[in-house]
Amino acid sequence: MHLTRHTDYALRMLIHLAANDKKLCSISEISHAFGISQNHLMKVASGLGRAGYVQPARGRAGGLRLARPAAEINVGEVVRFTEEGFELADCAHCVIAPACGLTGALAEALRAFMRVLDGYTLADLARRRSALRNLLNVSAS
Repeated sequence: MHLTRHTDYALRMLIHLAANDKKLCSISEISHAFGISQNHLMKVASGLGRAGYVQPARGRAGGLRLARPAAEINVGEVVRFTEEGFELADCAHCVIAPACGLTGALAEALRAFMRVLDGYTLADLARRRSALRNLLNVSAS
């Protein structure tokens, strides 16, 4: 399974925000920390805001923060929100699909993959907040 760049950036943004607890973080700060385009992150932030994962604060001292506690944000839920499709192979257009065992095997593998992600919250991913802040060159203020 390969997650899209959008999902990757969404998870990075959420981990960054979780590592910084309730502190407002700017798109610029997150972009700089990961070496990611601000334009891409603005699109990601917009979607995460509409879905209720992040809360934007407008204005000169604005930024983003988590909209709810990290322990209440399920990783599998975020992946389902950010991924457009989960086809691991194009079985729908394959002539042997009705008799092929690959379709069922891939469906089982995807269920197992998502079951593992469903077992984690954002708080689990950001458990080592101090170490994450150091790696992201962010102060604990």
